[in-house]
Amino acid sequence: MAIITDFDSLQTAVVEYLAREGDTTLVARAPTFIQLFEAKMNRDLFVPQMEKRSTTSVDTLSAEPEIVTLPSDFQTMRTIRLSGMPGKPRLQFMTPPQLEDYRYRTDNVSGQPVYFSIFGDELELAPTPNEAYSLEMIYRANIGPLSDSNTSNWLLHLAPDLYLYGTLLESAPYMKEDARIATWAAGYSMALDGLNTLGARQSNDSGPTTVTLPGVTP
Repeated sequence: MAIITDFDSLQTAVVEYLAREGDTTLVARAPTFIQLFEAKMNRDLFVPQMEKRSTTSVDTLSAEPEIVTLPSDFQTMRTIRLSGMPGKPRLQFMTPPQLEDYRYRTDNVSGQPVYFSIFGDELELAPTPNEAYSLEMIYRANIGPLSDSNTSNWLLHLAPDLYLYGTLLESAPYMKEDARIATWAAGYSMALDGLNTLGARQSNDSGPTTVTLPGVTP
């Protein structure tokens, strides 16, 4: 079997693992199994590699300068800052109803943004920006799906075993009573747990913990 390095070699490996005598439809179905696996990973995988940083600016010439379009691969926000301001002040999250109440209480005055909320694929700032502020977002991003034009991604490079077993497992409804499904499920669970454990170590073991004692300035 060829080494899994890209979209084509992954499909080849999947078809080889699924091979059943006389079944000529697997090649066409492999991309669908991969797509279903990627959708599951966007829900179940939590590793630092899923976090991205993006910068943008407020468009003061827009009819709604408080509205900013989120990145196309956006999933959830970790933090957002005014990157052009001293100290890069971090914005505080408000739910959409809280933001509406805030605008009502303050008579919708403009100024330096302090709060943000998320509506679908848009970010709303409050107060309404009074100038072209620069924004820095750190967010959890969806995994870039594999395709003929996007032949690899960080997940395939880091965990080809997870990609393979996860894709094979997505074929279960098609394969039905195939005895190999339990083996694929075990391989998938082991690879997913291992990658999530690695992610937790990367997040928690990045350096010594700083402890601040009362009355002591670090």
